Amino acid sequence: MTDFVYRTVMRDIKQNILENKYDGMRLPDERSLADHYQVSRSSMKRAMELLSQQGIVFKKRGSGTFINPLYLKNQSLFRYDGSNLGLTDSLKVPGKTQGIKLIDFNVIPAPKAIAQDLFLEPNDFVYEFHRLRLLNEQPFLLETGYLPIKIVPELKSEHLKKSLFNYLEDKQNKVVTKAFLNITVAPSNENDQKCLQLKKTEPVGVIEGIFFLDDGTPFEVSTMRIHYQYMRFNTFVNLNQ
Repeated sequence: MTDFVYRTVMRDIKQNILENKYDGMRLPDERSLADHYQVSRSSMKRAMELLSQQGIVFKKRGSGTFINPLYLKNQSLFRYDGSNLGLTDSLKVPGKTQGIKLIDFNVIPAPKAIAQDLFLEPNDFVYEFHRLRLLNEQPFLLETGYLPIKIVPELKSEHLKKSLFNYLEDKQNKVVTKAFLNITVAPSNENDQKCLQLKKTEPVGVIEGIFFLDDGTPFEVSTMRIHYQYMRFNTFVNLNQ
């Protein structure tokens, strides 16, 4: 799917910020940036608004637009700035390469709780899969997911060895754009310790989520158990909106 121009500009500016390409923690004015990227002023304004909404930059009246120093000091593992909410596009760890190991993939009758979350009928079936996420071949995240078969009836194991949401977007013309996430921590269990190379006394971060297609259809229920060293999230609160 064709990406919006302002999102492409926003991602490039964000990458430049991470690479410290702006002197004095200050961005050029919008007119100069629009000329540089050869985009309209409205597209440039939208890109800057998104950066501001994410707490990456802030505007000071009469002085210009500045980079939030706390953003650089406390960079989140997950940065949702692509066209979908998939982990492959959202995980940003400079200098590290992602990998996915498929542990298990089955078709099962939808468990009652999963059927309720995905608004399925009692006799509906789902895909159940378990994946291990890697960074530079080091395991950091265990993922368990459930997908309705009726939404992606031709899903195969090889699709789960890469980005599921990119496959959905590129091959099925469906985009995951919304999610409800519950984030907490828990003691690691034996499987966590084995797969994530944790000690018995070390915890895991836990993210439970329901992901929705752009038409509002619940698409996936997943649980992600994350090595505690990678458990970092940022948020930005703006009471003016």
